[in-house]
Amino acid sequence: MKKIVIERPGGYRQLKIKEFPTPTPQNNEVLIQVCAAGINFADVFIRMGLYKSAKEFVGWPVTPGFEFSGTVLKCGPDVSDLQEGASIFGVTRFGAYSSHICVPRHQVFVIPDDSKFTSDQWAAFPVVFCTAYHGLFQNIVLRPGMNILVHSAAGGVGGSLIQLGKIANCRMTGVVGSSHKVNTVLDLGADIVIDKSTEDLWEKVREICPSGYDVVFDGNGPATLKQSFNHLAPVGKLVAYGFTSLLSTRGGFPNYFKLAYEYFKIPRWSPLNMMDKNKSLITFQLSYLFHREDLLEESMNALLRWVEEGKIKAPPLQLFSYDKVADAHRALESGTTVGKLILKFTD
Repeated sequence: MKKIVIERPGGYRQLKIKEFPTPTPQNNEVLIQVCAAGINFADVFIRMGLYKSAKEFVGWPVTPGFEFSGTVLKCGPDVSDLQEGASIFGVTRFGAYSSHICVPRHQVFVIPDDSKFTSDQWAAFPVVFCTAYHGLFQNIVLRPGMNILVHSAAGGVGGSLIQLGKIANCRMTGVVGSSHKVNTVLDLGADIVIDKSTEDLWEKVREICPSGYDVVFDGNGPATLKQSFNHLAPVGKLVAYGFTSLLSTRGGFPNYFKLAYEYFKIPRWSPLNMMDKNKSLITFQLSYLFHREDLLEESMNALLRWVEEGKIKAPPLQLFSYDKVADAHRALESGTTVGKLILKFTD
């Protein structure tokens, strides 16, 4: 089997393809032949040694990747409800950049026979939609008509938030960084799209929702967090789930001067300050939630139902062969991509 391994933090050259023995599934595990693996911005932070949970749960060397699609090759002794050869998708706490992977049964989901998505689309589905579901439905009580602002709305999580917010009958405003992304977000159901490349972001935000937003989803970090909080309505909630603007790279390496500068720009709110302003902050990171089988089951049941009902569109895809993984990371870091990137291991 082939795995993409990072032995120490650094640039694109640290993404090395290596051969390993194919693993044997233990007890409640399933051995998967991976067709495709989803790529997420967290994988870039992992490569650079800046992702805390990767250090905590794996250390070095590490194989990135949280999601995959593929075929069941073999089941462990305690797994009786999956057939060999079944088409599946799933999630894993690291390791998906592999031609084969063993994962616990509860993290594997059967692709329906009449699936509206391709196998590649399923590989790009679970992380972004579970992140969006957890942020919207497992952290907030949503009410129809709520005004929600989503930064980076053309990205994987941003586009998922737009779609799920519309399912909940909320009024969704998406923010994009370039004009070629506007139609993508409108097609996902956004009521309004703000193009930062042609419009003043915060002036437009005030124009659209003068009284403030009920919820703001911000995966940017210090570039927008402070103003996102300031533009909340009373009892509004800022949901922070990423810090992409914290990272600036040169040739795939972190710009540590920029990193330090951006770090000190992160707002420091006190509970007293938030209480006085009648606003709140919610944060989470999906990689720390893998032990919560109840949350995963709840989110996936709802998401699969909405896919079957045609309420969810698959994200736009950009495909890379696994041996072009460095190109994939380079493209993701460019900020020009739309939707999701995936690595292909089989046709």
